[in-house]
Amino acid sequence: QVQLVESGGGLVQAGGSLRLSCTASRGIFSTYNMAWFRQAPGKEREFVAAISWNTGTTPYANSVKGRFTISRDNAENTAYLQMNSLQPEDTAVYYCAAGTGTSLRDYYYTLPHSYNYWGQGTQVTVSS
Repeated sequence: QVQLVESGGGLVQAGGSLRLSCTASRGIFSTYNMAWFRQAPGKEREFVAAISWNTGTTPYANSVKGRFTISRDNAENTAYLQMNSLQPEDTAVYYCAAGTGTSLRDYYYTLPHSYNYWGQGTQVTVSS
């Protein structure tokens, strides 16, 4: 059973930056697709970004393109989400997810059911 632990959330002013980390224990991290989703109060969980373990694809939600960057360090069993130019609408609980499937279609990586394991989430609050 893979366990995912997120860190790096917090309170930041609009225009600021945060870097989220997601560290995996157990399993072979280098063979997992990693993704970030978020859920704002009263809204459904939505896809933010993903990074494939083998195809090199890194799809992003349109709302974060050009501001957020997903990356991974297989030696550290950790995925990151660098978030720049944060806006109040980015306020949400951010969840890390890991999955073992593969696809040539970027759409596959945006779906929650493509991921087998989920972290507990970390709160990101952006003040205006």
